Amino acid sequence: MLAFYRRLYPFKSLFTWLNHEHAPTKLFTHREFAFTLQGDVYLRYNSFANAEELKKQVCSLNPTRFEIGPIYSARPRDKKTVRPAAFSPQLRELVFDIDMTDYDSIRTCCSGADICRRCWTFIAAAVRVLDRALRDQFGYKHLLWVYSGRRGIHLWISDREALELTDEQRRALVGWLTVIQGGKEMHKKVNVRMGSKPLPPSLASAYKMLEPVFHSLILSDQDCFKSEEGWEALLHLIPDKDIVENLREQWSEHKDRSSEAKWEDLEDEIARKRGKNNRGAAVRTSLLAAAKEDIVLQYTYPRLDAEVSKHRNHLLKAPFCVHPKTGRVCVPVDPRTIDKFNPEKVPTVVQLLQELDSIAPPENGQGEHHADWERTALKEYVDMLDKHVMGLLEETRRVKQKTDMTW
Repeated sequence: MLAFYRRLYPFKSLFTWLNHEHAPTKLFTHREFAFTLQGDVYLRYNSFANAEELKKQVCSLNPTRFEIGPIYSARPRDKKTVRPAAFSPQLRELVFDIDMTDYDSIRTCCSGADICRRCWTFIAAAVRVLDRALRDQFGYKHLLWVYSGRRGIHLWISDREALELTDEQRRALVGWLTVIQGGKEMHKKVNVRMGSKPLPPSLASAYKMLEPVFHSLILSDQDCFKSEEGWEALLHLIPDKDIVENLREQWSEHKDRSSEAKWEDLEDEIARKRGKNNRGAAVRTSLLAAAKEDIVLQYTYPRLDAEVSKHRNHLLKAPFCVHPKTGRVCVPVDPRTIDKFNPEKVPTVVQLLQELDSIAPPENGQGEHHADWERTALKEYVDMLDKHVMGLLEETRRVKQKTDMTW
């Protein structure tokens, strides 16, 4: 790990991303860093004056990983000498965490810590929906998606408005975006409307994106309703006893029916209800149509770890750290090409160091290795972060220019 930190970790890019400027500000100097060392030793409330200081400490400690926290009212390293009332989190990126284990009850290809290209489609769909919602509904622009190194993805939102959100505002925002609620004992986890009323506009937009995913991923690829456990979970979500009994009897006799066939069976049953010309049938049909939409959302809508997003003092693993179990680097991901992203192809620390060893050092290269990542597979990912940072720098320049003009 020491060679990775010395030669490959992009400390300067990380600094500029967190600081929004080239010269150090409180966005960096008052920022908390926490280190996890060998033997599960955890060091909190570290802070640094610049990127060089951070790199020096990281290389000295050689942590298995490090995490980034909020900007405090005083420098975190001075915490013990500052009055408790004068030490509190002031600013923090709005962060989100989507973990594959939250999909264990519905994915069929893997479970637990395992992840493959097929079940990554759950994450890809979640990224596309959440990215669109945060940009369109809240107007955020500076979103950085980062693969967690194993089975999930993190999102960092660096807009000034996001940084300034209070804990209460964060809870409200996450509450607005949370659709899947309830533990294992609760069958119906989507309760976003009264009866058969239309979906709220924000969810209607998400539904349009997710309905094709439901057919290709849930019905075809994962075949979620093929097993008895799977189809029973589906039957629990249908608000019509007659239909449930008919389908249960039919599926028990033909256990090899695919999920696509079972979904068609449900649609046929709803069509039969619709064919009855009476007011009661019309009401039941409307409820069943709404239930179908809710089922699509329950199986495909982003499953958020809400606690990660609600509090400013929550720590989150830094981009470009190495996951200790997989050896994969936590690299940025472009949401526009998320469907093509393959977690199994992400560079590992061993691979990157082998790449370095196989390449002759640059002619003028001696001493410092801070740009060695440019000669490895890490380059495309650091470039992605740097491109994101350019937007932040431009935003900061614009705000300063506007402030200067008001004098």
